[in-house]
Amino acid sequence: MLENLLMYFQYPFVRYAFIVGLLISLCSSVFGVMLVLKRFSFIGDGLSHVAFGAISIAAVLNLTNNILIVMPITVLCAVLLLRTGQNTKIRGDAMIGMVSVAALAIGYLLLNIFSTSSNVAGDVCSTLFGSTSIITLSKTDVIICAVVSLVVMALYLLLYNRLFSITFDENFAKATGIRANAYNVLIAIIIAVIIVLAMNLVGSLLISALVIFPALSSMRIFKSFKAVVISSAIISVFCAGVGIIVSLLAATPVGPTIVTADIIVFLIFCAAAKVIRR
Repeated sequence: MLENLLMYFQYPFVRYAFIVGLLISLCSSVFGVMLVLKRFSFIGDGLSHVAFGAISIAAVLNLTNNILIVMPITVLCAVLLLRTGQNTKIRGDAMIGMVSVAALAIGYLLLNIFSTSSNVAGDVCSTLFGSTSIITLSKTDVIICAVVSLVVMALYLLLYNRLFSITFDENFAKATGIRANAYNVLIAIIIAVIIVLAMNLVGSLLISALVIFPALSSMRIFKSFKAVVISSAIISVFCAGVGIIVSLLAATPVGPTIVTADIIVFLIFCAAAKVIRR
């Protein structure tokens, strides 16, 4: 098994997939803690469905680089979901549910009406649950992902105190002069970018698992914000690495394997929390 693993890592595309997987998992985990604490974690699922709809539009238009459509649409919807959820009679969770269903339905309808492939069902399944595109990444894709990840983590570390403040007490943050609405928009934009990058890794239906599971696992044991963030990052990177390695050795889909690793770790942390309380 070890020989096979070393053989796989001799290929550049395997190394690229491993690096991208770890970077995406790291970024999604640290911002996932804030989304879970703000009770807005479902936005990841909603935006992933929006990204699926955008991919469908790009496929209909025969664009070779669908990120030119997917990224702007997903970012725009992230900002609109946040602002309309706060300022209208429709609550945030209801708005996310509406957008999620609408994006999935319209995306699948477009793929069927303007079919550009003989295997529409296979294309949809690959997009929703992850595909082999994670192992066809080029060096340019890895560089872009690395740069975006470094920018995201730099923003997080630079604005850590402000993000901490608006996560726990937004009204107090506003009273102290922090522009909470602007930071909420920034969080939504960053989450949208992470989701677009993560679609190649786990598929649009499983992205929210990268955001939610590491944070929930950490909260079973740790109580301070900093400890939860650090633990969440470690768990997410570990599960991504294990998931990719297992998928290589066992020939299983990358996305579901990573999510399964997250589920197992969550159950372990739940059991550990019960033991500690006793």
